[in-house]
Amino acid sequence: MPKKKPFSAGRVPLILFLCQIVSALDVPLDHGGKAKLLDDLVQPPTITQQSPKDYIIDPRENIVIQCEAKGKPPPSFSWTRNGTHFDIDKDPLVTMKPGSGTLVINIMSDGKAETYEGIYQCTARNERGAAISNNIVVRPSRSPLWTKERLEPITLRNGQSLVLPCRPPVGLPPAIIFWMDNSFQRLPQSERVSQGLNGDLYFSNVLPEDTREDYICYARFNHTQTIQQKQPISLKVISAKPSKERPPTFLTPEGNESLKEELRGNVLSLECIAEGLPTPIIYWIKEDGTLPVNRTFYRNFKKTLQITQVSEADSGNYQCIAKNTLGAVHHTISVTVKAAPYWIVAPQNLVLSPGENGTLICRANGNPKPRIGWLTNGVPIEIAPDDPSRKIDGDTIIFSNVQERSSAVYQCNASNEYGYLLANAFVNVLAEPPRILTSANTLYQVIANRPALLDCAFFGSPRPTIEWFKGTRGSALHEDIYVLHDNGTLEIPVAQKDSTGTYTCVARNKLGMAKNEVHLEIKDPTRIIKQPEYAVVQRGSKVSFECKVKHDHTLIPTIMWLKDNGELPNDERFSIDKDHLVVTDVSDDDGGTYTCAANTTLDRVSASAVLRVVAPPPTPAPIYDVPNPPFDLELTNQLDKSVQLTWTPGDDNNSPITKFIIEYEDAMREAGIWHHQAEVSGTQTTAQLKLSPYVNYSFRVMAENSIGRSVPSEASEQYLTKAAEPDQNPTAVEGLGTEPDNLVITWKPLNGFESNGPGLQYKVSWRQKDGDDEWTSVVVANVSKYIVSGTPTFVPYLIKVQSLNDVGFAPEPAAVMGHSGEDLPMVAPGNVRVNVVNSTLAEVHWDPVPLKSVRGHLQGYRIYYWKAQGSSKRNRRHIEKKILTFQGSKTHGMLPGLQPYSHYTLNVRVVNGKGEGPASTDRGFHTPEGVPSAPSSLKIVNPTLDSLTLEWDPPSHPNGILTEYTLKYQPINSTHELGPLVDLKIPANKTRWTLKNLNFSTRYKFYFYAQTSVGSGSQITEEAITTVDEAGILPPDVGAGKAMASRQVDIATQGWFIGLMCAVALLILILLIVCFIRRNKGGKYPVKEKEDAHADPEIQPMKEDDGTFGEYSDAEDHKPLKKGSRTPSDRTVKKEDSDGSLADYGEGVNGQFNEDGSFIGQYSGRREKEQAEGNESSEAPSPVNAMNSFV
Repeated sequence: MPKKKPFSAGRVPLILFLCQIVSALDVPLDHGGKAKLLDDLVQPPTITQQSPKDYIIDPRENIVIQCEAKGKPPPSFSWTRNGTHFDIDKDPLVTMKPGSGTLVINIMSDGKAETYEGIYQCTARNERGAAISNNIVVRPSRSPLWTKERLEPITLRNGQSLVLPCRPPVGLPPAIIFWMDNSFQRLPQSERVSQGLNGDLYFSNVLPEDTREDYICYARFNHTQTIQQKQPISLKVISAKPSKERPPTFLTPEGNESLKEELRGNVLSLECIAEGLPTPIIYWIKEDGTLPVNRTFYRNFKKTLQITQVSEADSGNYQCIAKNTLGAVHHTISVTVKAAPYWIVAPQNLVLSPGENGTLICRANGNPKPRIGWLTNGVPIEIAPDDPSRKIDGDTIIFSNVQERSSAVYQCNASNEYGYLLANAFVNVLAEPPRILTSANTLYQVIANRPALLDCAFFGSPRPTIEWFKGTRGSALHEDIYVLHDNGTLEIPVAQKDSTGTYTCVARNKLGMAKNEVHLEIKDPTRIIKQPEYAVVQRGSKVSFECKVKHDHTLIPTIMWLKDNGELPNDERFSIDKDHLVVTDVSDDDGGTYTCAANTTLDRVSASAVLRVVAPPPTPAPIYDVPNPPFDLELTNQLDKSVQLTWTPGDDNNSPITKFIIEYEDAMREAGIWHHQAEVSGTQTTAQLKLSPYVNYSFRVMAENSIGRSVPSEASEQYLTKAAEPDQNPTAVEGLGTEPDNLVITWKPLNGFESNGPGLQYKVSWRQKDGDDEWTSVVVANVSKYIVSGTPTFVPYLIKVQSLNDVGFAPEPAAVMGHSGEDLPMVAPGNVRVNVVNSTLAEVHWDPVPLKSVRGHLQGYRIYYWKAQGSSKRNRRHIEKKILTFQGSKTHGMLPGLQPYSHYTLNVRVVNGKGEGPASTDRGFHTPEGVPSAPSSLKIVNPTLDSLTLEWDPPSHPNGILTEYTLKYQPINSTHELGPLVDLKIPANKTRWTLKNLNFSTRYKFYFYAQTSVGSGSQITEEAITTVDEAGILPPDVGAGKAMASRQVDIATQGWFIGLMCAVALLILILLIVCFIRRNKGGKYPVKEKEDAHADPEIQPMKEDDGTFGEYSDAEDHKPLKKGSRTPSDRTVKKEDSDGSLADYGEGVNGQFNEDGSFIGQYSGRREKEQAEGNESSEAPSPVNAMNSFV
């Protein structure tokens, strides 16, 4: 559109001056009916049409080389061929069209195209100068045949890579390559199999289905409409075990780097094809840059990257990445964009009047920089006739004080090694008064509130100035509401009713003046005051749309109805009645958008409504499924930290889409890994996405309905955001010393996504909290720790860690407090006191240490305590010190689980994060007496007919001074009933006691326990008989009062049984063999009922945890060959020591207490053995015992 210029009277002299210097006024030779006004004007020739520079012709048709030109008088034409004059009169096959310079070479009748191959140039000449065409290189097209070759069949194993070469013949222009089979069906291509830019067919890995005998490469030469075919290639893939999986390698290009050169304005095509198993995927990035939006395209399954309209800014390093599950490989292509010459300022025609000044500017660019050469009338300006009015200054010719003889056609030639530009521009020196070419009294009609353009085409030399006036007495229009264009047109940007009237255009130069009147009328706009409305009707019914139009009374509107932007169906069911469109007997095909359009000669308005046709009968149940994926993803409004993503939804498959899920991929850091970006409503198809700096984004969209989620869409184009300073600082900043003289500052670093740019570092700052020191700072690399040395011990510090990158710093971080390293406490707690609560519990108090002496975080106080051991104690053993830790600043605690009647020693230490301080002075204390444990053992020896002797060992833990022993016993008759209970007190210094005057051949049960001044201890029980014919001693149940009694009769000592033993020897041998076979199935002798019947009525035995006793199993009787001794007469029952020790408590080393010192841990000591030693039978495997074990 012509440049707009507001009219201002004060700027007229400057405008006139500039017009004299730079204006170019062409003689309008083609101004329609007004051309006769300019018949007397002359103009140098101008080339209007010519054949292309590189002109490839079809050798089967006549050759037509175009050259058309205009000028006054009409120009004559001549040609050169290969730099010399081409005399067309001497060649009967060559003719020139009348009134034209176009050549026609009739090779169809007689001749060959190759004869006329060469470089042609046309010259158009008249009395004012000569214009020349480009050098037109004429070449006939060629479509050569393939060279004959013998192609051997190819055999490969499953999974190997393959390249099938094409190597087409060199034609003019180059052929288009494609692969087909014998049936002229294109071979399918994929990420695994594809055709390269050179025409070769690449297989990343072959499969058995690739086996075929007709891989054929075709070359199509479009200019001659011919196709050439290569010999078929046979491929056989052996269906054996597939090759071992392997990472990708590139089939093309080779190596790690390659070079590519392309010309500006062309399409840059970069290719990377890789082999591997599984099939690799190709990704593209531009190093230190981003791929241009809207000009980047991926072809051939992303193996080819294309950039259209390439420019110098597209130079750089491009990297293709081939990746599969076993690895990745990179190749860098260094691209250099060169440029054939292109115009910056092309020379323009000049129409000057005698004595004026002007310039021709020829400014071009390219890579390399083009050379500028000037010609005049087709002759190099250096050898052309001299003209004193012109001066050459590089790419500019300056004209001053021109005369009529200065008229000429100048040619500018800009050339470099990649091409050339040739432009013709004439200088026409004329002295002509102004002429207005627009018809007089032209009427312009414009709709109100729209722009009005009033034409005033003119010509004159010197170039006239234009003024506009309104009315007969109006002044020149110069208000801000008017705009005067360079071509003389007056524009009223917003025409109103009062703009109606007559306007006068006046053109002036020094040779005269011309004027012309035009008329302007302003009309009311056409409006639709009643629009058609949306309608839903059932099939077979009637529908009516209304459309009322209001318009200017001088304009006659035409009302037209459209359906879906096309004409209404030619159907009598459609009728138009005044303002209504009526459709009867509506069918499904009638649904759509109906538009009412009102047209006048000046404007057009329309309004639309949708008709939806529904069917009354029920429709079959729809099939529901997840949505189809969205498509046509587009990125718009691309800003530094946001972008707008738009997509088209796929089919919802009869279940409305509820939401869209947007994911992104960072091709720079995590190619192939998708992350959640956002979710939007199912009614949206656009999302404004917030972006992070320095991320190479790709997006994909998934749709979700009540059935499920669709597969992802195709990825969008990539968008690399600009780098920026970090938005955030590291988190989890801490300062803790590991040594007394250091401060270790740690933090959680930013990840690559949060860095916002290259060169991520951290500025670490620190100073003492309670001092006036300045901040000390250091910048470290992308690490997570920094150690400050030489700090005082346990001093509070303020710490800051700030992120920065190559762009700048993150916001100032908040300071956090830390401490330098701790050291061991220096002072022990003082004034330690012990208060013995009872025989097993003591309370300890102490004074706290000064906080400064702790030299660290106070974690609590720790009590070490231990029991002193007497030198005369039997089975003396070492008791380790026990430890209890009390959190925080507590100054008292309880010691539970102490041994009664014992001497303890303790000390207290303060604890910090480094360890323990010195111990306080040892403090001793005694625990009072308690009840004793059970006697350690009880034996019954020397049984006679009326007496039994008891021997025992004192309790292992007397827990005080023993005062006496208590022995209780009672007889058991043959029916296992208990007799009267006898209670006997025995002095504490006794360890043996004989009971006399007992019943003959009677079994007794004994209950025995010790006493202190505090009370009675746990009992031990035993049974025995007063006859030498029956002696059975049962193992004790220590502490629980329950024993398992095994009643056994040793009849092997009876005289009358000796004869019987000899008689049944064979039976005994058999029983022994069976005993070996069933050694794991011991004989059972039920005794629970007997024991329950024999229980002490005063001292009931304690039951086991499960409340039952079970059966006694004489397990040793199943091993008859291991022991040969008989049961000893002194059956000894021992009880394991029950040293109830304090379990480890607390969060410290051993224990923990509440604020009041009460014990809250779990007590655990060494558990007493559930049965005493000797619980198993030690009798010899006599035949009677073996027999009893099976009874």
